[in-house]
Amino acid sequence: MESNEKVRKVVKKELGIDKKRLVHSFKYAFSGIKQAYFGEQNLRIHIFMAILVIICGFLFHISYLEWLSCLILIALVLMAEMFNTAIEYVVDLASPEIHPLAKAAKDVASAGVLMMAIISAILGLIIFVPKLIEFIGGLL
Repeated sequence: MESNEKVRKVVKKELGIDKKRLVHSFKYAFSGIKQAYFGEQNLRIHIFMAILVIICGFLFHISYLEWLSCLILIALVLMAEMFNTAIEYVVDLASPEIHPLAKAAKDVASAGVLMMAIISAILGLIIFVPKLIEFIGGLL
């Protein structure tokens, strides 16, 4: 038992891992996800679309590479929306009154999410439209 404690101390010292801080960091991250989900309508829309893409992926039996593409794009859109939300919160905190630079910062962050969503939608169409056409052709 004593040797296990020595190993834990060495790992903590060498890797700088503090179990309590690690647990708290996950707790804060999940709290942030919850805050963003309930505070941002657009995040809920992105999550709905992600679920729809996953369902379509199963229905149309997309390939391994298509799954990778879809999952990476879903992650990028959700991350972009969360970063945008964080930027909006910080800008609101730093500049509670209306200011042209505050507006510009929020607009540019929002534009980043829009660009990621448009690119994801285009790639989604490239993946799913041929499969939808094939499915409809099979019904006729």
